[in-house]
Amino acid sequence: MKRRHFITQGATAATAFSILPSHVFGKSLGHIAPSDKINLACVGIGHRGGQISNTFGSKKLTNIVALCDVDMGAEHTLNVIKKNPKAKQFQDFREMFDKMSDSIDAVSIGTPDFSHFPITMKSMALGKHVYVEKPMARTFNEVELMIQGAKKYGVATQMGNQGHSEANYFQFKSWVDAGIIKDVTAMTAHMNSARRWHGWDTNMKTLPDGQPVPETLDWDTWLGTAQYHEYNKDYHHGQWRCWYDFGMGALGDWGAHIMDTAHQFLELGLPYEVNPKMIEGYNPLFFPQSSTLEFKFPKRKNLPAMTITWYDGVNNQPPLPEGYGTSELDPNIPPPSAGSIQQQKLNPGKIIYGKDLTLKGGSHGSTLSIILTDKAKDIKLPEVPESPSDHFENFLLACKGEEKTRSPFEVAGPLSQVFNLGVIAQRLNQKLEFDRETKQITNNVFANALLAGQPPRKGWEEYYLL
Repeated sequence: MKRRHFITQGATAATAFSILPSHVFGKSLGHIAPSDKINLACVGIGHRGGQISNTFGSKKLTNIVALCDVDMGAEHTLNVIKKNPKAKQFQDFREMFDKMSDSIDAVSIGTPDFSHFPITMKSMALGKHVYVEKPMARTFNEVELMIQGAKKYGVATQMGNQGHSEANYFQFKSWVDAGIIKDVTAMTAHMNSARRWHGWDTNMKTLPDGQPVPETLDWDTWLGTAQYHEYNKDYHHGQWRCWYDFGMGALGDWGAHIMDTAHQFLELGLPYEVNPKMIEGYNPLFFPQSSTLEFKFPKRKNLPAMTITWYDGVNNQPPLPEGYGTSELDPNIPPPSAGSIQQQKLNPGKIIYGKDLTLKGGSHGSTLSIILTDKAKDIKLPEVPESPSDHFENFLLACKGEEKTRSPFEVAGPLSQVFNLGVIAQRLNQKLEFDRETKQITNNVFANALLAGQPPRKGWEEYYLL
């Protein structure tokens, strides 16, 4: 498809989307007519993508019209296919848009991290609203283009850190507004569960040998913009998360569920320095066994300079303040495709250090609590509003113009870019000095090149043009 036609078609699709007023169909009586629903295409319907598709499918506002996955018909995609027998099926999102773009209002994207970008960019250029799983993209520059694309095409966007529509979001905002969370100078963020690559041979020098491609899998489309790799089972079924070429490790996977509210409501933006304080089990191909990363943010308006220290690795846990108590696990956290998150000594979460108060919290929608001290005894807590919609409903209502998304690209983009920078620091095991104005790494030419990463594979260049 020529670029000029690509953009023109996107503008046409954007203006064509309209919904009749709900009262015409008696919505006030609880009825939602077909024309009042969002025609959704689900790209990526296995594992986490399947959970996203099923959740959207359970909403009264959703009409799933298309299912797309590079491994359609495989065991891990059959559940979603059986639940949506009327939806048209595709293995390539490009073919899906060529054949039924006019029938699609919005797209959910639950594919591997590295493939979020081209699907999102094409969706937006065609005027489709986009819900994309976290993190937004694998490279800093891809996220930057996604932010610009959302502004250009004027579509609703939502990154899938679902806790951003739950209790922690509203509590954090209320506590900042009430001055309970104030003068924060440090925060630790920790995720100490075992990961897929833990225990791998850290002396690995080359990528795994090629294996026969499963009959149901379109491997070429799976690779998308990435440079060619021979198929290996350790790239598929969530294993892509282990490799720098495809995933974002523990930081990209969990950072968006732990750092998100602090990043937004403390107005952090981008760091000026990222320092790998400790890397254990380093390998240039896959993520470390443990890492401690220090993100430094400057003073912002009336907010003091702040450092976030990230801890991952089973035994790499942060120091706990006196009176910390126990660590709670939110029972509503979706289980990872590799199994479930087990209750442990220190569950995924955060510790926030303010001038007068220290707070602790979990991940996703888990609320904060104040670690009791003499200064905390007489604190009057404000009333926290309840969420009017969960993350998926929020997106659907935004598609209809009835709400604004809580994790749009303008909010989720800079957060994802924090993780992009952190992963570069892990990959090189070197400190990065970052210019927040020019958005360039200033102390390492190779690290700066990794902001964009390798050029796209031949035939996939168009998605990098706005």
